[in-house]
Amino acid sequence: MSILSSLYTGVSGLNANGQWLSVIGDNIANVNTVGFKSSTMSFGDILSQSFTGGGTSTSQIGRGVNVDAVTTIFSQGTFETTSSGLDIAIDGEGFFIVNSAGTRAYTRAGAFKLDDNGNIVNSSGAILQGYVGDTNVIGNLNVSTSQSAASATSTANISANLNADDTAITTAWGTWTAGTTTAPTSTLYNESTSLTVYDSLGGAHQLSAYLTKTADNTWSAHYVYQDANGNYQNAGTQEPIVFTDAGVLQSGGTGTATIADWGNGSTTGQAIAVDLTGTTQYASDFSVNSLTQNGYSSGSVSNIAIGEDGVITGTFTNGQTRTLGQVALARFNAPTELAKLGNNLYAQSSESGTPIVGAPETSGLGRTLANSLELSTVDLAEQFTQLITAQRGFQANTKIITTTDELLNLLISIKQ
Repeated sequence: MSILSSLYTGVSGLNANGQWLSVIGDNIANVNTVGFKSSTMSFGDILSQSFTGGGTSTSQIGRGVNVDAVTTIFSQGTFETTSSGLDIAIDGEGFFIVNSAGTRAYTRAGAFKLDDNGNIVNSSGAILQGYVGDTNVIGNLNVSTSQSAASATSTANISANLNADDTAITTAWGTWTAGTTTAPTSTLYNESTSLTVYDSLGGAHQLSAYLTKTADNTWSAHYVYQDANGNYQNAGTQEPIVFTDAGVLQSGGTGTATIADWGNGSTTGQAIAVDLTGTTQYASDFSVNSLTQNGYSSGSVSNIAIGEDGVITGTFTNGQTRTLGQVALARFNAPTELAKLGNNLYAQSSESGTPIVGAPETSGLGRTLANSLELSTVDLAEQFTQLITAQRGFQANTKIITTTDELLNLLISIKQ
């Protein structure tokens, strides 16, 4: 009897609208979930039955409603600025690739941090994947093991003003005995300065320059260093250093300071090219304008920055910078077919297709924005409107059941 089928039609409506309420509730619950993409539900009618033998379309009665699909809408979310350089948002298509307990997964949520091993991970411990170092190999992005190797000083520059009114020194430099703990005395030079230089192991040392006026407009520079025992050693002499009558350096501006042995196991015979370019001789007090050299000690990572191309640049405690890796992104031809794993993670499915993996800003992938997070795409106004519609739909279907029940009771009362 067709009146009985209306009961099941009403039940299908209750089930469908109840599931819609679940989808809406899930959207609303994740209104503040970073990188969350809202879902929508589509309905379809159940295969109709014919109430006549002809089976024509004009004699078919629907048998209720069914849920066709729950689809995730991968629209672009808005961005929130944060104070963490490891917070990353994707502007455009693409997913972050993460290693979740040995399984590759994908996410739009870019709230990352460092774990105790130096891996870049999300809140659930999944490790961000990318191009390791400057290679094309994709693996775990780790920054704790990155070190900046030391570099020995090979060049140095001293820019100063030598006082033209200084009296020429007549005492020979050779009267000073090297290899002792006694530094050169002031009777051997007019001015002095020193700068920090580095050996092959990154050890810092002081290289001193003793500047001696030998005649009008003529100077010499004597370089001295201390070995591991604290003894002062000669590193070489640069002479003559000649200035014009206008106080401008004319010749002798380049020389070499040769370190025989720092005495700490570093490479011996270190030669440092010393350039006095920029040094002047004016009738004013001695002053040092700049002291520069190209060496540095070893260093560890003190800060990391991520560019729009996903390149991770590390700044080290020795002032150097180096590329530590590059974030990799993936996109799918059918992202709505990805399987949800929870914790903002998705997995590849047979319907989603094979991921296209590449660097940001390539292969149609989006760019990465550091100090940013992509917010949930849930629109509360839209969800509340759908909530009212789903509620009315549920209530209406209960009326079908209660009305059918009343008709059945009326039918039964005929016999009475």
